[in-house]
Formats: sequence, structure tokens, C-alpha cells
Amino acid sequence: MAPETKKRRIIFHIDMNCFYASVEMAYNPKLKGKPVAIAGNPEERKGIIVTSSYEARAKGVKTTMPLWQAKKLCPQLIVMKPNFERYRSASREIFKKMADITPYIQPVSIDEGYMDITNVTNLGSAVEIAESLQKQILDDLDLPCSIGIAPNKFLAKMASDMKKPLGITILRKREIATKLWPLPVSEMYGVGEKTAKKLKALDIHTIEDLANKDVYQLKQVLGINGERLKNRANGIDLSPVDPEAVNEFKSIGSSQTLPQDTTNENEISRLIQVLADNVERRLKRKQAVGRSVQLTIRYHDRTTITRSKKLQFYIDQKKDIVDIAEDLWNTHWNQDPIRLLGITVQDIHDKQGIAEQLDLFTYEKEASKEKLYSAIDDLTSKYGKNPFKQWKQQEVKDHQPRTSFQKDFLDDYKK
Repeated sequence: MAPETKKRRIIFHIDMNCFYASVEMAYNPKLKGKPVAIAGNPEERKGIIVTSSYEARAKGVKTTMPLWQAKKLCPQLIVMKPNFERYRSASREIFKKMADITPYIQPVSIDEGYMDITNVTNLGSAVEIAESLQKQILDDLDLPCSIGIAPNKFLAKMASDMKKPLGITILRKREIATKLWPLPVSEMYGVGEKTAKKLKALDIHTIEDLANKDVYQLKQVLGINGERLKNRANGIDLSPVDPEAVNEFKSIGSSQTLPQDTTNENEISRLIQVLADNVERRLKRKQAVGRSVQLTIRYHDRTTITRSKKLQFYIDQKKDIVDIAEDLWNTHWNQDPIRLLGITVQDIHDKQGIAEQLDLFTYEKEASKEKLYSAIDDLTSKYGKNPFKQWKQQEVKDHQPRTSFQKDFLDDYKK
């Protein structure tokens, strides 16, 4: 957790600029100054833009835009597949530089995180620390970032968005009326498209409108989140910079957009296998198990449904995930063409923290391993560690990622 202090907090939000594209430019400087986009399945007609350089953005290319549309706007667009291992390595080095300044770091994705430097007294002023960090990341890694400086996480996040690329912005509470309130409420962190529509229905168009809205009306429409958003609009955010937050996860999932809409059941069955394999790998890396499986189906017209099944036992095996996902699919698919499928294991818990609840089947299965367990206990007593468990953890750790991993590796910089 963040340090206990009576001082006014000094929080940084570090936001890498066009991160995936910037990493590719650092790796191949010939790409600099050119319109570059990273896209999933760039060879397919329905590939989606993951991120793009500022040169591409100037032509109208945006994140989540279909690849065909991006190429229409920018015929010179250089499209590259994601290189996740390259991005993971760059992210690790960035967070290590942050950790050299303070241990109070909260990564929130592969390319952004918070720092609490309230008690850092030997490295100069907050602006000097920010300038030094930004320069180090640029000089050593050839990667640009923007930094927001504020008394809390929300204001720091908003500040980092105010000047890109390579910006350093201070946002004090006394400045929110002039710097924050004039912004459209849709640009406020924590306000998504659906929430923005609900706020617009309440005649809330700017962050100032939200800051001055009656909290009761907001809670009627948005529940407790209405009060939270009003507080943030008024510059209030008491949440700490929590280094352990990265270890808190409630679900692990994987989804994939198909290259073309399909009703082909063989293709869908293969995709379920791939998604379940991805989820199993991530569960094992986290040493976690789950007790609910959710299937997401997005149809050709973008109508999306989610259906889930709560289990009486915890699972982490691909076979179990596939069985439940296929059961949900067979029950809820309406025979229309689909464009996306996703599988998520929910109600996640740390495997070590769960006492095994053995039914008759698992009891017999575990009892058959009793001699093996005894042998492992003997080896553990002799050598001090369970050698089988150590090997298994290393095997999981070394497995290469194959899908998006925005939150999969955020503790790498500690290793």
C-alpha cells in the first residue's frame, strides 16, 4: 500500500505514447516519421487497429478501427503484427526505472502506471523527478511518454492526457475549474460510451456539469458509481497507489474476432479449443482456479450476449473449460453468423488459498497419489523445497504469450 503520511500527496501517472508503435520504431528507426499501425491479423479483412503512430492518427486512423477502413484513410499505412514479447520487455524496463525512484508503483496496464513520490526527498522537485524519468526512458529506450502530476490518481491520469507526446502536466485542485471542468464529460477517465449517454440524458455535457449535479439524481441512474464520478469531477480521489493491486484479479479470459462472420461449427469448435487453451495457460501462470465460466458471443450485427455457468468446484484445466463453454454454446447460440467469441473463467481464487473439497471421485483420485505425495514430502524435508512444484512454476513462467496480455506481466519489473 501507499505510505502513510500527512503530507499532501504527489502522484505521477506515466502514460507511454503510442506504445506498441513506439517500440517498433525504437527497434527499427527507419519507421520513424511514418504512419505505422499495429493490428491483429493484418492479413485478414477484419483485422482491428490496436494502436497507431501520431502520423497515422493525423490521417484519421484510430484504435479499434477496422483495418480496411484505416487503409482507406491512409493508403501509405505500414501495418505490423503485434510482437508481444518485445512490448513486454520494453514495459519491464520502464517499470524498473520507475522502481528506482520509489517502491510505491501501481502498474495498470503494460504501458501506464502510477507512482507515489510523496516521500521522495533526495531527487529534487516533483517536476525535476518527472523530467529526469521522462528523459531516461527516452534516452535509454528511445520511447516517449507523458507524465501527469497531481495530488491524487484521478487528476494525475487526466493530467497525463493533456499534453502528448512527451508532455509533463501539473494539475492542482485549485486549477480544476479552469483546466478540467471545460472538458466534455466523455473525455473524463471512468466515463465510457454507455455512461456518457446516461449523463447526456441528465443534461450533463461537461465535467463541470457533472461536478455540480445533484448526487441523488446521479445515484438514481448510475448507482454508487454516480457519487464516485461526481467526487472525481470535484478533484476528490482517496484511492492509494497500491503496488499489490496488480495481484488482484477476478476473472481471466480470452476472446478472438474471426476473420469473417461464420456459422461453421467446426471452425467455432476449433476456436473454443484455442480460447480455452489460452485461459488455461493464464490461470496456471497466475496459480489460480475459478468456479464460473462465461461465454461471450458477438453476432454479425454486433449484438453481443454473455452466458455463464456457476460450478460446484474449482477448475483450471482446458478440458473442463471446453466442456462448459461448449455446453453454453450449444444452449445459447441462435444459429446466426458470429464475428467474435470469448471465454472467461470467473470467481477466481489463488490456488494455494483454497482447501481442496474432495468429492468421492476426487478423493479416490487423490488417494491413488498418496505414495507420490509421501515421496514429495520426504524430498521436501530433505532439500527444503518441493522440487516438483518449483519445476512446474518455472515451466509456466517460461511459456510465451500468444494473446493480449495487458495485465498478465505487470509484476515482471520486480523479478
